[in-house]
Amino acid sequence: MLTRSSIDVFLNDKTLAIVGVSRNTKKFGHLVYKTLLENGYDLYPVNPNAEESDDIHWFRSIYNVPDYVKNILIITHKRYTLGVLKEAIEKGIKNIWIQQMSETPESIAFAIEYKVNLVSKQCIMMYANPKGIHKFHGNLMKFFGKYIK
Repeated sequence: MLTRSSIDVFLNDKTLAIVGVSRNTKKFGHLVYKTLLENGYDLYPVNPNAEESDDIHWFRSIYNVPDYVKNILIITHKRYTLGVLKEAIEKGIKNIWIQQMSETPESIAFAIEYKVNLVSKQCIMMYANPKGIHKFHGNLMKFFGKYIK
């Protein structure tokens, strides 16, 4: 069961890798990257197809991310999530957030089997100092009792 302490463990360490950051500045993965960066996070964007651009140092694989990074946010298409999750666990990353709509039953079961601190079925944008539409969305979730307090 997801608890607020699981979310806080993830958010309190402001160093994290993000897999699925898009090079397209209009896509959600890039918006998350930019928002977390503006909120003071030390980010390591992972995209196997990206090249250096716009002052972003891209990592082609989770294996290339420095070993001191112990948190990963997965914002990939569902077909890639399990593979990314396996790489993260193999690298020793234990705090894993699978962005809402990126999870699969197999990826959740795998994370539970390996006893990681897992956050899933939640949007990080509602918990990491939300603003604008994400703050509104968080307030709606609170109203309907679906926000993890």
